[in-house]
Amino acid sequence: MDSGSGLDPDNGNKGKGSGNGDRKFGAFLKRVEPFLPKKDLNPRDLRSWAKKTGFVSDYSGETSTSTRTKFSESSGFDLPKGRAQLGQGSSRKTEIDPILGDVTGSDSGSKTGLGEEERGRLNRNEDRDAAETSSENEGGKISKDLENGFYYPGGGEAEDGEWPKPIVMKYGLRDNPGFVPLFYYGLQHYMSLAGSLVLIPLVIVPAMDGSDKDTAAVISTMLLLTGVTTILHSCLGTRLPLVQGSSFVYLAPTLVVTNSDKFRNLTEHKFRDIMRELQGAIIVGSLFQCVLGFSGLMSILLRFISPVVVAPTVAAVGLAFFSYGFPQAGTCVEISIPVILLLLVFTLYLRGVSLFGHRLFRIYAVPLSALIVWTYAFFLTLGGAYDYRGCNADIPSSNILIDECKKHAYTMKHCRTDASNAWETAPWVRIPYPFQWGLPVFHMRTCIIMIFVSMVASVDSVGTYHSTSLLVNAKRPTRGIVSRGVALEGFCSLLAGIWGSGTGSTTLTENIHTINITKVASRRALVIGAMFLIVFSFVGKLGAVLASIPQALAASVLCFIWALTVALGLSNLRYTQSASFRNITIVGVSLFLGLSIPAYLQQYQPLNTLILPSYYLPFGAASSGPFQTGIEQLDFAMNAVLSLNMVVTFLLAFVLDNTVPGSKEERGVYQWSRAEDMEVDPEMQADYSLPKRVAQIFGCRCC
Repeated sequence: MDSGSGLDPDNGNKGKGSGNGDRKFGAFLKRVEPFLPKKDLNPRDLRSWAKKTGFVSDYSGETSTSTRTKFSESSGFDLPKGRAQLGQGSSRKTEIDPILGDVTGSDSGSKTGLGEEERGRLNRNEDRDAAETSSENEGGKISKDLENGFYYPGGGEAEDGEWPKPIVMKYGLRDNPGFVPLFYYGLQHYMSLAGSLVLIPLVIVPAMDGSDKDTAAVISTMLLLTGVTTILHSCLGTRLPLVQGSSFVYLAPTLVVTNSDKFRNLTEHKFRDIMRELQGAIIVGSLFQCVLGFSGLMSILLRFISPVVVAPTVAAVGLAFFSYGFPQAGTCVEISIPVILLLLVFTLYLRGVSLFGHRLFRIYAVPLSALIVWTYAFFLTLGGAYDYRGCNADIPSSNILIDECKKHAYTMKHCRTDASNAWETAPWVRIPYPFQWGLPVFHMRTCIIMIFVSMVASVDSVGTYHSTSLLVNAKRPTRGIVSRGVALEGFCSLLAGIWGSGTGSTTLTENIHTINITKVASRRALVIGAMFLIVFSFVGKLGAVLASIPQALAASVLCFIWALTVALGLSNLRYTQSASFRNITIVGVSLFLGLSIPAYLQQYQPLNTLILPSYYLPFGAASSGPFQTGIEQLDFAMNAVLSLNMVVTFLLAFVLDNTVPGSKEERGVYQWSRAEDMEVDPEMQADYSLPKRVAQIFGCRCC
């Protein structure tokens, strides 16, 4: 029997008779809600009841006919007939009436019903052993359904050496605990995502030769767009509790465009010129994503997207920055190493420590670590640790004439807490507005890049939608709902291109980790938190404070977040048969070549090693790669696409997974709910349906 079965009454008790199996099966029956037929019985109602009670759940949390057959053969459950064999050491069988939920017994030898004494004993055992089974499940093996995030009462955190316990949400998707808790949990959700929300501008703006004032303005723009797009997605998208924001998926292509030959030698208006070209490319890529979702093409594409494709693709997003992470953080090791150590201590060693009933170290690991080390760096700066005789940190490194000061200019810029002048130059109130950097510029080369990137962003979001729906104990969305979510993400990226945030907007993969540690899945909390982000975006000085974070500190935090992105991506393999040689080969080959092929392109850019810093070299191959057709725009686009780790990894994994033979169970193909199920399921309609007024505008009832 596979350990993944959620209905195995004898899991771990084979060969021990039927005693333990009776107790576990009795507790299982306590969880089964009887199906009460109506006069006009609809077969769909019975099928929906069977899915909800778990009679058609397989090891991966998915549903399919073949797995039900496999399940019944291995566990002793005959699903079509509703029979369950209680133990391999006993010949007695128990029948579950699929209509009333009654239990009747029969002896396989005589084919007669259980005696009154046996039936009475079984009924008494149900009540007596329910509590025993609950405690046994907490310390023993549980089904893969629970591991995958299904909700069962009494769940919690796994202890050392034990199987993970069922996940319990403090507040579900539609819960409304009141304004004060919503306010608190809303801000908590965004605080735990602080590193992903505000640190991207600290990477891209300096690369564009933007000023500290520009960095503060881009941070304020991202806060505004995060708030607006999250509200839109919560109301009009999948309606899952997912924060939308500037994603790391768009960070690598942004750096590729920034380090191209066209902008490399610019000295005047370089920041605005790069931003305008990025705006045009993001707008085109977002329109492609909108068409993909609204046309229904995404519903067709979902048939070819499995966890074997999603896992290496998302992992490659984080691995793409391994050459940037610590080389940038290492410019000031006295700051970067303490940050990384604190992050590891808070998230791993102190993850079970509670203060005032909350696991603050785990929830606020990123902001706490950054604040502590930022304060430490402030005292280092104040104490003169980065003061060098005759050197001024305010003078640009290109204007420094003293050789001794040139050696220390880089350290002063990356380590001092007063190196930024954003506080002096940023206004108190600044409202980000459309086309604030100028009108977008459209070039074929950058537009092609963003079209590929928007496809990767869509695949990333598919995995996040599926994992989040299981995590928040909701039924899986339909293909139409997933397409609607992807289309709205395209519209959100369109807003990002119009406002000029420098990157597109998509669902943050880190949402899964945040919901898992906070145990709050209320979309109302996310909406209230998003409203506060919009208000904060109007405070120019807040953006200035965030822009003053030392670059070494920001790079150290990003090292941890990128590593977390890799882990979250690979965690999608839990829905597959992860021991399958087919799967591990596809994932391994895709990841290795996804890193190695872009590295191959770097050998065609020998001059870049003299011009670009080492951490920008992987993003400078587009201008002089091996793809040469004589069409300059096409050559740049294809070399850029081949230099992006996540795009190469996605293409390889997609082709291999859909051409190498393998069963749906082996591949872990995502099983989405059907539109017919949603029509007869009020709970599902409440979770995913558009607001009534919006649905009336579009003329649909369950969309």
